[in-house]
Amino acid sequence: MRTAGLVLGLGLMLQAPIVRRPPVKPVDPNADEQQVPTIRVETRLVNVAVNVVDKTGAPVGGLQKDDFEILEDGKVQKIAYFERESSTPLSIVLAIDGSESVLRNERLEKNAAKHFVNALLREQDELDLMDFSDSVREIVPFTNSKKRIENGLNEIQRGDATALFDAIYLASDRLAETKSDNGRRRVVVLITDGEDTAKRSRYGQALEQAQRAGAMIYSIIIVPIAADAGRSTGGEHALIQLAQDTGGKYYYVEDPRDLEPAFARVSDDLRTQYVIGYYAPQKEKGGAAYRSIRVRIKDAELKEKYEVRHRTGYYGDGK
Repeated sequence: MRTAGLVLGLGLMLQAPIVRRPPVKPVDPNADEQQVPTIRVETRLVNVAVNVVDKTGAPVGGLQKDDFEILEDGKVQKIAYFERESSTPLSIVLAIDGSESVLRNERLEKNAAKHFVNALLREQDELDLMDFSDSVREIVPFTNSKKRIENGLNEIQRGDATALFDAIYLASDRLAETKSDNGRRRVVVLITDGEDTAKRSRYGQALEQAQRAGAMIYSIIIVPIAADAGRSTGGEHALIQLAQDTGGKYYYVEDPRDLEPAFARVSDDLRTQYVIGYYAPQKEKGGAAYRSIRVRIKDAELKEKYEVRHRTGYYGDGK
């Protein structure tokens, strides 16, 4: 078994626009025509995955580019890229909690993960497999090989602690290194009981790294007894907030047999997304690094009928 070590670091996802000035040639006074130096400005395309659902939670398809409006820091931006019912590529980190409280029925859990990978992964997609307990291990680096991932799922190790926020941080860090071509979407899928017991990376660090990577966090939260008034829900609430801020989603699972339907819902959610892209406006030097995003439906009647879900912002300072 070979594993790749991971080192905590800041992944760089979005950078400030770069201005390059070509060298100015000496002016020839005898020339008939003088050439004026030009300034080339490169801007960053920001892609936002968007889910639209009705009051029952069912996905809404068939909307067009002109049905949407996207704002950065409250200002409307011109939509430069649009795709509906997205077939854009996916880079996914599947991170599985190896603590004893989660791995109660390994066969069911691993089989559910295998079925998820087989159903979701297409030729243009890639997946990275990690497990986390006392520490975080990358079992299989990004690959499109379902066989390699399936073999990796058989190598998940048990542990005592739960390095949850480390896992989110490191998964986001790896995603920040992936290509951003063709509207590629970055996703972290977690299977966990939601409680961080390692106490190394903090919630705020994990959230910021996910936002810098543009990663959507989907959490499948394993709970022993959902109605147990004595259980700690702090970690669950953190995962819920992470999902809301990154445009992902969360699901509760009480029985390992319900893992497969939960995975299917994650897959359906990713398959029914719209992707909207716009070029980030240049900011004045010293401006806020974090930029808020809002996507809304223009038509007032449709706005009342449908709910729009997406990440709430990104970091544009290149740090």
